[in-house]
Amino acid sequence: MKTTVEIHDALLERARQRAKATGQPLRAIIEDGLRELLAKPLPEKKYKMRNLSYGDPNGPNPLEKYSWEELRDIIYEGR
Repeated sequence: MKTTVEIHDALLERARQRAKATGQPLRAIIEDGLRELLAKPLPEKKYKMRNLSYGDPNGPNPLEKYSWEELRDIIYEGR
């Protein structure tokens, strides 16, 4: 299958040099690199943000009594 990808010039040059040194076509060098990368397992955990919330999630919303303008003023107070 044909596809087009953008590769950094220096990396492409190194791949061409490897292809020439090994007598393989550039396509084989690129395919080998992809196979090697895809054979590695994915990282087990992605970053998970710590839960820094407080209060009762089922309790009343303490911000409900404020309008957007009032909340904005509280947030940016002193700035």
